[in-house]
Amino acid sequence: MKKVFTFLFISMIAISGLSAQNAEKAKQYLDDVATKVSTYKNISIDFKYSLKNEAENVEQSTKGDVYLKGDKYLLNLMGVTRLYDGQKIYTISPEDEEITISNASDEEEGTITPSKMLTFYKEGYNYAWDKKLPVKGRSIQYIKLTPIDSNSEMKYVLLGIDANTKNIYNVIENGKNGAVTTLTVNSFKTNQPLSESLFTFDRSKYKDYYFNE
Repeated sequence: MKKVFTFLFISMIAISGLSAQNAEKAKQYLDDVATKVSTYKNISIDFKYSLKNEAENVEQSTKGDVYLKGDKYLLNLMGVTRLYDGQKIYTISPEDEEITISNASDEEEGTITPSKMLTFYKEGYNYAWDKKLPVKGRSIQYIKLTPIDSNSEMKYVLLGIDANTKNIYNVIENGKNGAVTTLTVNSFKTNQPLSESLFTFDRSKYKDYYFNE
């Protein structure tokens, strides 16, 4: 019996060691991706966004695009434009002719915003090296991120990285409510000739809009 307990104890230590190595490997992989991306002057992404919740019988998908330059971004999704100029966030809804202006600090904690898409993993998550899958001739390596906060509404996130280019292929967020949201990159372009005015809000263009500040 003593030998059995000794074997189990040694096995647990070995598994714990492998898990730690696994986590470090996953974090280093993401750090390498973030380091590479940080060298780009700007990034332009066309993507597909989908939401599925079987419990609520909800399934929908749409296309969008986002332009990134440092912390600044311009996101177009579901008919709404979201602009962050480095200080304020402008949510522009043409259908409602309404613009909501807020501070970046007002963002809900744990929310994966465009400016955080490549760095959100650095705080508040445990890392795990996950599956590698072939997708349309590419090899996609997944890293599993589990929130440290047990009260988080997010169950876990799977971050898919193209093993060859080291660019993000998709982000799959699994909520505790059963909802699964997936952002899949269709086009990833870097160092494009983007005008600085792209990330500047021009109030004069929206004279007939209601401003919620």
